Amino acid sequence: MIMTQEQLILKAQEQFEQIEAFVRQACTEGRRIDEVESDLWGRMLHVGRYMLQGYVAGYHQGDIGPSMEHEGRVLRRLDQPHARRYVSVFGPFDIHRYVYGTRETQKHEVIALDAILALPESEFSYVLQDWDQGFCVGSSYDQSRRTIERILRLDQSILSLEQMSGQMASSVAGFWEAQPVPEPQTEGSVLVLTADGKGVPMRKKDQPTPRSSERRTKGQKANQKRMACVGGVYTIEPFVRTAQDVVNEVLRQQCRTERPQPRNKKLRAELTRLTDGQEINGKDSIFSWFVEQIRSRNGDLGKPIVALCDGEAALWSQVTELMKTVGVAIVCILDLFHVMERLWSAAYCFHPEGSVEAKGFVTERLERLLKGEVGYVMGGLKQMGTKHKLSAAKRKQLERVITYLENNRSNMKYDEYLSEGYPIGSGVIEGACRHVVKDRMEGTGMRWRIPGAQAVLSLRAVHVNGDWQAFQSYRIRTRTHQLYPHRPFLRRLYRKTG
Repeated sequence: MIMTQEQLILKAQEQFEQIEAFVRQACTEGRRIDEVESDLWGRMLHVGRYMLQGYVAGYHQGDIGPSMEHEGRVLRRLDQPHARRYVSVFGPFDIHRYVYGTRETQKHEVIALDAILALPESEFSYVLQDWDQGFCVGSSYDQSRRTIERILRLDQSILSLEQMSGQMASSVAGFWEAQPVPEPQTEGSVLVLTADGKGVPMRKKDQPTPRSSERRTKGQKANQKRMACVGGVYTIEPFVRTAQDVVNEVLRQQCRTERPQPRNKKLRAELTRLTDGQEINGKDSIFSWFVEQIRSRNGDLGKPIVALCDGEAALWSQVTELMKTVGVAIVCILDLFHVMERLWSAAYCFHPEGSVEAKGFVTERLERLLKGEVGYVMGGLKQMGTKHKLSAAKRKQLERVITYLENNRSNMKYDEYLSEGYPIGSGVIEGACRHVVKDRMEGTGMRWRIPGAQAVLSLRAVHVNGDWQAFQSYRIRTRTHQLYPHRPFLRRLYRKTG
């Protein structure tokens, strides 16, 4: 039976009277407050559902008369209202509405109530979608499903949450394009670009295909991960330091308190994937975004631009192409923490792990690197490798360290970077790889398909950037316009006939 608005509001009032009686009875019985709180919540959900249904019923099923003119044609109201399911945060119910078309078996060309209410394309309310995916960007679909069920007493399938994630993520690109450029007075004077890769465990079908020349050795597992390129852009004020300041900070945890903070930091993560039938490389997507950021946030090219990456050759090749594209010099800096990893690796060729001698080895060479003495450090390592009788394994380990330093020497002018106050550590992008990718994508047993993984990465980047509510508002507004371009006309027509 279809109830009127008055009937539904009366139902809500009856429910509320029952709640009042329940509270009084609970006092008499001396029930625990947690029991009363839980019971009250479930009862209030029922009241909310009746009131929301009452709001919908106030539109009289979207009846705007026996016929209407639409795009130069006259459409008639079909005989019976049609129902669609609507799942709200208060619970599911059916919405009955009149449809307009030529006849029942043909396309329903106008459903006025859908447009007037701005119903979502799926059966799930925008509020529920927001809450669902707010949990899903932080936890597994199953855990999120169970959390929502415990709070809202609402059962949803994992598949519905996965599909919802993909549908929501389809609006992310448009949201990013619509974001305003940060106000100049809110920006720092140095523009920093940083990128790194982080693996996402994939299902077998979507695992990267090895090159024919790559054969696994005995005991080596197949590569189950596909690399996501994580990029970050921010501005910052210069922070001039000495080599000793940095050594104290990274090895003795003696941080200076006046350190400037990144401003207007934005993060993204992109997998290599098919887009409109073409394969788009994740690194290409991130560096195309870098081009946009340079042109919008440094339009007069007045800021120094710093690119901060690890030693991956592909990333530095992208930086070189980036400089050609934007036509401006970029200061290329090898992330210091990746260099320190190599110094520790070299130290363990000569000293036991965790020893005082190993720390002293790293401290001395780190300070020399920070003073610009890269050649001295490489020469010293070569001499030590010759003088000491190392095992074959440790000799290879040391050679890898020396090769890494040689390959990246041009991006290790740390004495110059420190005197200019440029950042030399990739804490921002390391944190991004952890927050955007690892914490969500590498749970126990998780294996992803490319579309689902990219959807979560995009939504998680929006969330980590602090743009979640702005994104939800944008998505609802733009999706409503796409689904119901004639909504203003239908609202005016309803007011005339209602």
